[in-house]
Amino acid sequence: MEEFRTTVASPVGLHARPASLFSRSAKESGCAVRLAKIADGVVSEFVDGSSILRVMTLGVKCGDEIIVQVEGENEVTAANALRALAESAAH
Repeated sequence: MEEFRTTVASPVGLHARPASLFSRSAKESGCAVRLAKIADGVVSEFVDGSSILRVMTLGVKCGDEIIVQVEGENEVTAANALRALAESAAH
């Protein structure tokens, strides 16, 4: 299993388009992807990263930190792609 922490750079956080891109990438990876938001040092419940609705329910804003867990055959490649999406401000 690959796991990483990163800060979300999109001006709208993981809402609408960025959430859609993240969940689509998670789904297409073929891996199990889970993510959680870290707020004030507290980790939220992990949600299914391939579900746009679950991703959006976390309420991740620009500058929030998330933890992403990726498990599956292509987990390293998938984790790298998901990290790049989360850290991109170009959405």
